[in-house]
Amino acid sequence: MQYDVITLFPEIIEFYCSMSVLGRAQKQKILQVNTVNPRDFTKDKHRKVDDTPYGGGVGMVLMCEPFFSAYESIKIKPDSATILLTPQGKTFNQNIAKDLSLKNQIILICGHYEGFDERIRKGINLIEISIGDFVMTGGELAALGLIDSTARLIPSVLGKDESAQEDTFTMGLLEYPHYTKPADYRNMKVPDVLLSGNHKEIEKWRRKESILRTYKNRPGLFKIFIEQDISKEDKKLLKELNLNKET
Repeated sequence: MQYDVITLFPEIIEFYCSMSVLGRAQKQKILQVNTVNPRDFTKDKHRKVDDTPYGGGVGMVLMCEPFFSAYESIKIKPDSATILLTPQGKTFNQNIAKDLSLKNQIILICGHYEGFDERIRKGINLIEISIGDFVMTGGELAALGLIDSTARLIPSVLGKDESAQEDTFTMGLLEYPHYTKPADYRNMKVPDVLLSGNHKEIEKWRRKESILRTYKNRPGLFKIFIEQDISKEDKKLLKELNLNKET
């Protein structure tokens, strides 16, 4: 997978992606993360990328030319996706992450100030994505979230591919509770079933806890879960928990 990030602050992207899982994956040539700075395509000594909005108003607007030039400097691969990170976009989720992780290349455009000149949206074939209903200073943190969440779904990035398969949202439920040593800490004990060595019962407990945690913390996600064609085992667990489609 190749990521190309158009950003005014490449150091943010480069530093994060050089660390931990992403850094290791780059060293192993599984991933490649590049940055392109629109300021490198400006024609004035101040490297200006923004200007006042036509029609008046507060704030500054990102200009067309440096962003188009930055985008056009990138070699586009077959089966690539270009993403504009904006609060106006479709809300990002695990299903979108899965779809994007199958691409050969993801190009991410990070904004700042009051936003983009509208012609950037119209002149580039892109997808608009938001990471939530809130506003941040720039698109870099959103870009990093998208890179991190898609990269970990690519085979060999995590080392153990099954790790990604058991994550929250991947199973359609929140993840079950985790424990490690010691077994008793400040009178808080690890559930006996996890110490039993009975893998069948452990698996059942974890699934049950995932269902219960989703019901309590994310009712919307739980509603989607029970409206699916769920397994007989899950139906039994719902009955044990006194949860059903009418709950």
